[in-house]
Amino acid sequence: MKEHSSATVLERPAIPQKMSVGVWWGLLGVAAFSFTVPFTRVAVAGIPPLFIGSGRAVVAAVLAAAALALTRQRLPRRGTWLRLALVAGGVVAGFPLLTSYALTAVPAGHGAVVIALLPAATATVAVLRTGERPATAFWLVMALGSLAAIAFAFLQSGGVGHLQWADLLLLGAVACAAVGYAEGGLLARELGSWQTIAWALVLAAPAMLVLAVVSVLSQPPSATPVQWAAFGYLAVVSMFLGFFAWYRGLAIGPMAQVSQIQLLQPVLSIGWAALLLREALTWTTVLGALAVILCAAAAVRVRLNRPAR
Repeated sequence: MKEHSSATVLERPAIPQKMSVGVWWGLLGVAAFSFTVPFTRVAVAGIPPLFIGSGRAVVAAVLAAAALALTRQRLPRRGTWLRLALVAGGVVAGFPLLTSYALTAVPAGHGAVVIALLPAATATVAVLRTGERPATAFWLVMALGSLAAIAFAFLQSGGVGHLQWADLLLLGAVACAAVGYAEGGLLARELGSWQTIAWALVLAAPAMLVLAVVSVLSQPPSATPVQWAAFGYLAVVSMFLGFFAWYRGLAIGPMAQVSQIQLLQPVLSIGWAALLLREALTWTTVLGALAVILCAAAAVRVRLNRPAR
């Protein structure tokens, strides 16, 4: 018998070490984002949705410009600005504005589960952009999670024929964020995670400032300290700091699988809405949350095939 011939070979982990790092960064980002929907619901009670969507971007842009200046970051290359514009249009302008208007009409729990479609949309855009080739099982569990979110939206709205206009805004927000997340994840591999969202914020700042001024002139905010505190969280964490971890997780990847971590976000958001806003937890909400969390866990464990060249 040769030396070490009796040694046992350890079974390979379900989540490779490198992927697990991306998953943990993704979880940190999702934890930060999970307060976005409940706090937006709090803020819109006293602050116009146009100001919430644009004003939070302006505040975050000031922080981003300061961080870029203090660390003496070089300007991105000329060809990178168009890609940064996609990120800015998706996560700096599109998602915040559309969700702010939608949450004036629907509860935070409802909005959170409809937004659970975002991981599926992000994975689809990521596959188109990166050439990643998820296994068939990945698409199956992702589809199950998406169907659970769609069924929830229909049930809460009274049926397929009674889908609310707010749901259409939420679906538009999902499409915007999917493009911004996927492109931002790719840029994070070149520019860095926080640098990507910082440059996107700076690029969008002039347009967001104009919208914020228009909002103040047409309807000045009259909010309570609690509502301003919620706005502050949206500006500092949801619009800036949360992306540090989220884009880092997507950059480490695989992007299609790390994006599925965000299926946990509606579960956390629903919990915060029940705890902070006293929103009732219905059986449909609980079942929908359980379905997406199980699908998120299954999607992360599915391994990727080799990316197409």
